[in-house]
Amino acid sequence: MVTCPVCSGAIDVDEEDVDEGDSLSCDECGATLKAVSTDPLELESAEDLEEEDELHEEEEEEEEDWK
Repeated sequence: MVTCPVCSGAIDVDEEDVDEGDSLSCDECGATLKAVSTDPLELESAEDLEEEDELHEEEEEEEEDWK
């Protein structure tokens, strides 16, 4: 049993069937989650991961502008 990082609800999933990068959804809050680690299984909100990626891309663009 894994806990949703958004609502702390229990997610019933066979941890051995989940690979890094897989998407899951929380039955309680409907959040889309991504597996960021498999040993132990760790989930993060897919929305939060997208925001982090966008922020990282913006920082890289700013660094290139300074060069």
